Amino acid sequence: MKRSPHTRRSAEIAREKLAAILQTKVSDPALAGVVVTGCDVSIDRSFIRAYVACPAEEEEAVAEAFGRAKGHIRRLLGRALGWRVTPELDLRIDPSTEEAERITEALRHVPPTMTEAKDDEGYPLEARDPGEGERS
Repeated sequence: MKRSPHTRRSAEIAREKLAAILQTKVSDPALAGVVVTGCDVSIDRSFIRAYVACPAEEEEAVAEAFGRAKGHIRRLLGRALGWRVTPELDLRIDPSTEEAERITEALRHVPPTMTEAKDDEGYPLEARDPGEGERS
């Protein structure tokens, strides 16, 4: 969706309101540990795509719970926002949290060659022939 200062502010407001609704107004236990990571709002405010994070093993249960509660959440969100139109709501599992966890895990297991001193071309300094690169 197109990003402008207006849609960014609308998205932030929608994210805050949706997070509050999920914490206080929705009683489904599958949605208890869900975190709203972001929202995208269309220019005319008729559509909101919300991204949520949850543990990987709970993604399917969370998606089903959102499917059951989508109408109720949309109605509550429409009232909380007070916009002219109650926006359509598309709830998606945020893949960026899984990607961040994968990167963090990879950084924990850095190969020993990554810590060696290297020259500008990426070769280890110890393995380089002292006369290499010199011209007579």
